[in-house]
Amino acid sequence: MRYRLVIFDWDGTLMDSVARIVDCMQAASREAGWGELAPASVRNIIGLGLPEAIASLCPGIDPERAELLRSRYAWHFVEGNDTPMRFFSGVEEGLVGLRGRGGQRLAVATGKSRRGLDRVFRESDSGRWFHASRTADETRSKPHPLMLEELLVELEVPLEEAVMVGDTEYDLEMARAIGMDRVAVTWGVHAHARLAASRPIFTAEAVPELFDWLQGR
Repeated sequence: MRYRLVIFDWDGTLMDSVARIVDCMQAASREAGWGELAPASVRNIIGLGLPEAIASLCPGIDPERAELLRSRYAWHFVEGNDTPMRFFSGVEEGLVGLRGRGGQRLAVATGKSRRGLDRVFRESDSGRWFHASRTADETRSKPHPLMLEELLVELEVPLEEAVMVGDTEYDLEMARAIGMDRVAVTWGVHAHARLAASRPIFTAEAVPELFDWLQGR
């Protein structure tokens, strides 16, 4: 295996959930009285924790309105929106293949909340693939590297035997901050040139290419 621990971002890397996130954030913003948010602006903050995302999208927003926007987003995402969310084609097979390798460890580092990640684990029956996970509401939001540091400690894997895989500069800069190897994927939200600025050691243009590389093929 190329790395003993592979840490994945979730939204835009493993799961095609971007359209739902954009729809829900736009609806929440309108209901909170902030107005219309451009889809590109919402796509740009995917990967951040929700408080950090709202602060970036709505500079100067007062705390009460920010809390209303947060609560309306959560409602839309869980109950009020039925935009499909599926794993990108090939992801499930790739994860199963990695999980079956002796000594391989898999983890998730995401801007989702713990409730949100646990919910999608249950709904997709995917939690069993991962040995550990960290969410933005139980540690620091990306691009701070604390969630990576905590995963290394929990799984007892040295830095040089781990890699972070993600579709945003937040994922890659989080890893870069502690000198962790990082892999960019181009089917998510940030453009190739933006990802390249974080100097990934590999850039995958397609899901099979990513998992072939991780398996050292």
